[in-house]
Amino acid sequence: MADFPSPSGKWQLICLTLTNSVSMAHFGYDQGIFAGALISADFLEVFPETKVPGISGITSSCFSLGAFFGCLASFLLGDRLGRKKSIYVGLVVNAIGVVLQIAAYHLPQMIVGRVLNGFGMGILSSTCPVFMAEASPSHIRGKLVVLGSLCNTVGFCIANWMNYALFDNNGSFQWRFPLGFQLIFPLIVVTFLPLTAESPRWLLLRGRLSEARSMLARIRGTVYDLNNKDLNDDLRSIQKALEKELAARVSPTEALSYRNSLQNARRLMLSCGTQLMQQFSGVNALGYYLPTLLIESVGVSSSYARLLAGANASLYLGAAFLCLVLVDLVGRRKLMMYGSIAMGSCFLIAAITLKEAKLCPERKVILGKVTVTMFFLYYFCYGTSFAKVPWVYNSEINSLGWRTRGAAAATATNWISGFVVVQFTKMGLDSMGWGFYLLFAGLCWSFLPVIFLFYPETSRRTLEDMDEIFRHCDSLFVFGNKVLTQRGRPREFIEAEQRRVSESSTHAHDS
Repeated sequence: MADFPSPSGKWQLICLTLTNSVSMAHFGYDQGIFAGALISADFLEVFPETKVPGISGITSSCFSLGAFFGCLASFLLGDRLGRKKSIYVGLVVNAIGVVLQIAAYHLPQMIVGRVLNGFGMGILSSTCPVFMAEASPSHIRGKLVVLGSLCNTVGFCIANWMNYALFDNNGSFQWRFPLGFQLIFPLIVVTFLPLTAESPRWLLLRGRLSEARSMLARIRGTVYDLNNKDLNDDLRSIQKALEKELAARVSPTEALSYRNSLQNARRLMLSCGTQLMQQFSGVNALGYYLPTLLIESVGVSSSYARLLAGANASLYLGAAFLCLVLVDLVGRRKLMMYGSIAMGSCFLIAAITLKEAKLCPERKVILGKVTVTMFFLYYFCYGTSFAKVPWVYNSEINSLGWRTRGAAAATATNWISGFVVVQFTKMGLDSMGWGFYLLFAGLCWSFLPVIFLFYPETSRRTLEDMDEIFRHCDSLFVFGNKVLTQRGRPREFIEAEQRRVSESSTHAHDS
């Protein structure tokens, strides 16, 4: 793919941020838009099979299944293609899937379109956060990755309000137009992607030093001063970290059986774990089916359910903005622990009120309002914790040689977990009723000890610091180790970076 003349400095960062943010907005839009189709009278008339809970589930969840395979493709090919080419592939497949959905009059075509749509989104959702993380300065990396995830929430919000706005339209436009609107996002991305610099870390991984220097200069705004000291210090630090990693590299089989000092298997499990927890927190059970849940569990009308879903999405967006501030201020660990407690409590109260509403039908209205409030509060707590932190965490925690594969595996975990949750939500609600929400309360609370015991802090660390984290921790447990759990960058990591720069400078001088 030919490179266009590229802006540098802050304008380069803006292009990178727009590419990542619009891709993630597309991701969020996809998560929210199909909920409206599932309760559209025309959609149900064209696809009457979706009135059966199991078929409705597979029609929704096949998108997640396609995304899972897209992540696997990114895992296998991402480091060969590079960040930009991977995104181009994802955009093309995604667009083909959207066109098939818009033109569908038979359920098999709709399902194939959703699978392809998901496949492309799987590639984009696993590549874009890594691309953003690798190109961002360390002091704002968390904020920029969260900004991309924040745009995921913007897309989700747009989808819910579009569903509400089209409620009075009873024809196929009510659901075909929202599905077709997805094409706007790839068009925006393909406008800015040619202007972005390829990841300098990926170029170094491929042994393309001069290109890496040039791309890093574009990102740092020193295009006309390739001998800039800060630029070359950054390049040496990245290069030295990569050399150490390559020296310690073992085969994938050995890496996944803990036979290397970089602890890639452990890092992969931590990365995948955040995404597993995100999905089993119940967000997609609400995201794909919130209007249906409000109609069937709480008893509100179809139009009011759409209005509540739109209002909830707006609250979720506000919470995501708050997370943008909190993610570096508070740290990754504390936000995830708070989210675990708060989300579980919301589900518990929702389960209690739904049970009481069955026992006391005369109090159903007031108890229904409490349940809706708990759904809203859940989304606020989720938006300030697990909605964003896992995407930041899995783009940071893996070593350079495993960063794309690690992010792809984590995102694949997200999608396959989402597939399971979405597939069985409708059947779970029908068979368990209020107990379904109690199940998610227990799952959310179970995350707290896992995070406290096993998850190191990654806030305010450089990507090269991540290897130092695992050199300092042979034990699986991190609690009680200040170096691994404090929010600020530890002095030990600063000294290690100074040594890397010094060793690289000495080596260059000797050569």
